Amino acid sequence: MKFNEWDDILTDEFRKDYFINLAKYLKNEYRAHTIYPKKEDIFNALKYTSYNNVKAVIIGQDPYHGEGQAHGLCFSVKKGVTPPPSLVNIFKEIKDDVGIDNTKSHGELTKWAEDGVLLLNTVLTVREGQANSHKGIGWETFTDSIISHLNTRGKPIVFLLWGNNAKAKANLITNPNHKILTAAHPSPLSAFNGFFGCRHFSKTNEFLRKNGIEEIDWSIS
Repeated sequence: MKFNEWDDILTDEFRKDYFINLAKYLKNEYRAHTIYPKKEDIFNALKYTSYNNVKAVIIGQDPYHGEGQAHGLCFSVKKGVTPPPSLVNIFKEIKDDVGIDNTKSHGELTKWAEDGVLLLNTVLTVREGQANSHKGIGWETFTDSIISHLNTRGKPIVFLLWGNNAKAKANLITNPNHKILTAAHPSPLSAFNGFFGCRHFSKTNEFLRKNGIEEIDWSIS
């Protein structure tokens, strides 16, 4: 299982007791329950976006827990699956902010990941129909380590923290080279409390441009 540079960067993490226990727990979970995403998709965020290629990080909570939705990238669903409400709101803000209309396309964000957007959930697995069911089993330690490694990188990164769970990660981002953008979560329950109008997509590209880094194309097709 190779994650480009991530494989070497996280070697020590995979050997720690908490991760070994996490792996054992997940082995039993996949046997006893329907778990999302599929095993081979758990680490897709790392597979698609190498450490050196990260331009921006979007932090989600845990995977979608409906059939066929989660595939290892936060907020993303595979082509053919109806985009969930939070993703619909993300597309609405993109259209209002940078004029790109993704609403008539699909909900798969792989193109963003390949363009340098690390789409990282805080928790990487979930039981079917049970949101937050894998909270507290060790994933948070693992994903905090990923964020901490990115924090040490000299090349600037934009961290987009939407909602309280994501904002709690701000204390891991101390490197002044990086940019932190915070807003309400794009879910229908909170999007009108500060996500709509946040203009994070244009602000991200403005920061990248000022630092001599190629901007992100926020279209998905």
